[in-house]
Amino acid sequence: MAEAGSFADRVKQQADIVRVIGDYVRLKKAGQNFTGLCPFHQEKTPSFSVHATKQFYHCFGCGKSGDVFKFVMEMDKCTFPEAVQTVATKCGIAIPRPRERSPEERRENQQRSALVEIQREAAAFFSRALNNTPEGKVARAYLEDRGLDAEAIARFGLGYAPSSGDALLRHLKTKSPEKLLESSGLFSRDQSGRLYDRFRRRIIFPIANESGKVIAFGGRALGDENPKYLNSPETPIYTKSSVLYHLDRAKDAIRRNDFAILVEGYMDTIAVARSGVTNVVASCGTSLAEGQIKLLGRFSRRVVVNYDPDTAGQAATERSLTLLLEKEFDVRVLALPAGADPDKFIKEQGAENYAKRLREAPSYFDYLIARARAMPRTSPEEKLAALNFLMPYAQRVPSSLLRSEIASKIASELRVEEPVLREALRRAVSERRSEVKTKPELMRAAVRPVERRLMQMLVEAEGFRQQLASRIREAQCHKGLETERIFEILIDAAHTGAHPDPASLAESLPERDRALLFEILFEPAQEPRWEEAESCLIELECRRMEENLTELGRRIAALAPGEKGLDLQGQFMHLKRELARLKGHQPLTGGVDGPQN
Repeated sequence: MAEAGSFADRVKQQADIVRVIGDYVRLKKAGQNFTGLCPFHQEKTPSFSVHATKQFYHCFGCGKSGDVFKFVMEMDKCTFPEAVQTVATKCGIAIPRPRERSPEERRENQQRSALVEIQREAAAFFSRALNNTPEGKVARAYLEDRGLDAEAIARFGLGYAPSSGDALLRHLKTKSPEKLLESSGLFSRDQSGRLYDRFRRRIIFPIANESGKVIAFGGRALGDENPKYLNSPETPIYTKSSVLYHLDRAKDAIRRNDFAILVEGYMDTIAVARSGVTNVVASCGTSLAEGQIKLLGRFSRRVVVNYDPDTAGQAATERSLTLLLEKEFDVRVLALPAGADPDKFIKEQGAENYAKRLREAPSYFDYLIARARAMPRTSPEEKLAALNFLMPYAQRVPSSLLRSEIASKIASELRVEEPVLREALRRAVSERRSEVKTKPELMRAAVRPVERRLMQMLVEAEGFRQQLASRIREAQCHKGLETERIFEILIDAAHTGAHPDPASLAESLPERDRALLFEILFEPAQEPRWEEAESCLIELECRRMEENLTELGRRIAALAPGEKGLDLQGQFMHLKRELARLKGHQPLTGGVDGPQN
């Protein structure tokens, strides 16, 4: 709130809200007011209005409204004082001089200004070295081989650091004192104390701050030198943990799309941006830090993490997830096929395939659960390890309600049926513990009655054993069950036509499955009937369809605003119709017919 007589109040009185909002939204005159497409929700017909006389805005679609300061705060994700300063600058209103700085503060500001100028000079030097020298020709050939043409080189300000070791030093030492050059991060000292160029024989990627001023560099070795990537050290104008590569170019697209894509490196960023997805940033060769997350949160709290699919990339993804979860970000994970980083994937599969995978990126917990599913889960100890892999992420979720929902989802997705274990899992998550403490023997999942009955019939049903085996295999309704291995050996045995010998079949099963099979076969049961078998099949098929519907629902819910996802919605409606038909106990589609009367 702008207090009467304050600077903020004077700015509000003098500011032209139409001019300010016009920098963000294309406005058209409509009577006394101005209209445009609302920047706060996706729409095709303008419902966003700006009242030029009363100096406020309102969207008749989503209900957002306020004054010029609130608009800037919403769009720039900034504080009230920052919004006041932004509006004043845009409207040409003189900002009062700050208090008199101390001599030390003045020296620091002068140093920072001089260092920014040195970085600008260095960026221009590296660009000339790439484009106008024989040595730079080799570097250009390398970039062309990586798919970067002259337009891309100019767009991202790429350069080249000559191999001589003092080329940049000779260029700058006549313009700046040695002490300032040393503070720039562009030079190092040898054992004798002499300065030399930090970057040598490297492709150079300028790193800019949010306002677009170059403050540091990243260098990629042109040959086999180590390290492969070398970055500027921290300086008075560059703190690695507070800068995101490409944010200066990406911030408008991040606001517009209300999400950012987080990749590992410079080339990945450039490849994604050139594919038309410009809301992409990278963490400048460091693990994602709290300062970078805070910076990103000013523009959007929705992130798609797209790190490399190798082991290091998976570890970086998991580290980033823990930090983003703690800050209550809405996170999805784009995991590309093994061996393909974003740069490689876009080159080989194309921009459209990348955009499609981006739209379908699962939520962070769907990604983590998929990782847990891929872990060995044969023994109770292995299942417990898979659960405990997920716990550090679940316990970092700030919302207790969301943690409870996550606990239920983990239990469901990993097929943890035992009520005692569900309670242990719920407690671990609600108490924000990093592991589930329970006895491994409780990890054994309950086997549904329909599963038990079908296994009995695969052994005892002389009249329709083969038909039943064929129907189960075709419907694939046993896939993903704890009893899947038992079903597989019984189905294989049924197809031989011989009466199954449980003792012989059990020899190929792990001890736990062997005991379960004998336990089920010893249970008393009535004479097998085809009608009962088909009813059990329908129940299992319904279970599988319900799980698929849940997964499709999650993917549809994760679509970015404005994305239609027609393919996903079509699949969802088709499955929903099939499920309704099955629950009406109509015959399954296709497959082998039951025995004839």
